[in-house]
Amino acid sequence: MSIMISPDLEARLRAQAQAEGLSVEAYLERLVRVDERLDEELTGAALEALNSGEPLDVGAGYWEEKHRRLDEPLKDTGSR
Repeated sequence: MSIMISPDLEARLRAQAQAEGLSVEAYLERLVRVDERLDEELTGAALEALNSGEPLDVGAGYWEEKHRRLDEPLKDTGSR
């Protein structure tokens, strides 16, 4: 496969690959595999969160209460 990239990016890729003792091709392949693994982890974490319990009714009142509870400790410090 052949791709076109800017000379600056090519220089960075070559330098990084060389620093890690890899060919540019091997370095790029590793980056793609890491990206795939991170995508799988993110998808797994999202699914786990979705299935973690009962859903919350998140409306305006929910966020107002959250802000009130977060702002309360700041009132004593004068930070807000």
